[in-house]
Amino acid sequence: MTIGFVTGVVLAAGVSRRLGTAKQLLPYRNTTVLGATLDVVRSCAFDQIIVTLGGAAAAVRQQVDLAGLEVVMADDFGSGCSSSLRSALSAVHPLATGIVLMLGDQPGLSAATVDRLIAEGTSTAITVCHYRDGVGHPFWLSRSVFSELAELHGDKAVWKIIESDRVPVSRLDVDAPMPLDVDTWDDYERLRAAASP
Repeated sequence: MTIGFVTGVVLAAGVSRRLGTAKQLLPYRNTTVLGATLDVVRSCAFDQIIVTLGGAAAAVRQQVDLAGLEVVMADDFGSGCSSSLRSALSAVHPLATGIVLMLGDQPGLSAATVDRLIAEGTSTAITVCHYRDGVGHPFWLSRSVFSELAELHGDKAVWKIIESDRVPVSRLDVDAPMPLDVDTWDDYERLRAAASP
C-alpha cells in the first residue's frame, strides 16, 4: 500500500567530468542514458516527477523527451549532487510525504524495485535499497529529513546522513545486482554489454 503523495526526483545535472562528454546523452537502446532512465521512472507510481538539469542542459532539452516532467535547473551544478538535490527540494509538491531519489545515469533501474520502495519503504525517515552487492539507489527520503538535506554540500552528501546514525535508516532487500551507473567509459561499455540481447 502506498502512502499519500510521492515525488520522484531524478538527478541529471552532472557535468560528467570523468567521462569528458555528457553522459546523459550517450546512446543507449533506442534513446539516451537519461532518456532510458526517465522511461523507467515514468512507469512508476509517482504523483510528481522532477528532473534536475545543469551541465549540458540545453542539449538535454533538445535530445531527451522531458514531457510530463518538472524540470528544475541546478544553478550550482558543478559543486556536486547536493546542489542538484537542494534545487529539486524547492519544487517538491507541498502534499508530498517525501521523495524517491534516483540517478539519471542508471537506466538499469527496476520499476518493480521503485514501486516496492514506495509501497514498503515510506514509513521511515530514510529507506535504502540493499542489493546483492551493496547499498544503492533509489533512496526514500521523507519530508522529515528535507531540512537536513537542504544543508548538504558536495558529492555523496546524502550518504553522510545515511551513515551518520542521526536518522533511522531502513533497508529494502532487493534480490538483484545494483543497477550500473555511468561515471567512466568502462561503466558505459559494461552498461551497453548488459543491455545487449
